Amino acid sequence: MTSNTAQQDAAVADKTILANSAYADGRHLAARQFIYRWQQPQYDLPGIVVEELAGTGGIVLDVGCGNGKFVNRLHKNRPDLQVVGMDISAGILTDVEKPVLVADAQALPFADNTVDAVLALHMLYHVSDIEATIKELARVLRSGGVLIASTNSDTDKRELDQLWAKAAGDVLGIPEGPARVSLSSRFSLEKARGYLGTAFKDVQVRELPGIIEITDPAPIVAHLASYEAWAAQCGVPFHETVSRAAEIAAATIDARGFFKITCLGGILVCQL
Repeated sequence: MTSNTAQQDAAVADKTILANSAYADGRHLAARQFIYRWQQPQYDLPGIVVEELAGTGGIVLDVGCGNGKFVNRLHKNRPDLQVVGMDISAGILTDVEKPVLVADAQALPFADNTVDAVLALHMLYHVSDIEATIKELARVLRSGGVLIASTNSDTDKRELDQLWAKAAGDVLGIPEGPARVSLSSRFSLEKARGYLGTAFKDVQVRELPGIIEITDPAPIVAHLASYEAWAAQCGVPFHETVSRAAEIAAATIDARGFFKITCLGGILVCQL
């Protein structure tokens, strides 16, 4: 995974970009989720969350719930829970099972000690002040409550970083182009325990490694294209670079039979 510039980090946490472009609807998030269909081993992430909440009752708040992948699964498997989906973008909540709230993770519309579990899944890298937001998540939790967070490692999908840099270099006529924007780097798996430890006494990390071997360049292209909201921070013509990456990926598949992507994500279960 690449390291962002300060300007890129600011853009990753820009509320206007998040609400009106990156997550105005579910298309880009779905493209990033879709590529995991080819991962081995397969992980049922909503199922893991259901398992981790086995001893929890009451209110579960999914902060930054996106397209509702986890909210909808909890409604199905745990109808006894009061599940609330929340996101900064109204548009992406369209198909999420109700109740839902449009709100900012940095100012939760809940009183102290009122929520039994909080989910913060692949979203804490999008808030401007990570430590303050974690304290805000802890604030609304009841004693004995649980926070479940997730993110990716600094090494996650490094082959896509390399593909982007090669494609960007070809577009610019140089050996290696600018690195692509990283969403996870501000709150990567390597940094997450330290951040979460500022508000939670017990932080357990479950790493989820995997390999994607894909024989069709289309999902790779869709994944790269899903970063369009941050095109201005890429330092290279965005669509031309995506197009060149498609050509390189297709050539790799023709030569090797597949394009390999190494994945490493993780889930962190935190107790007050």
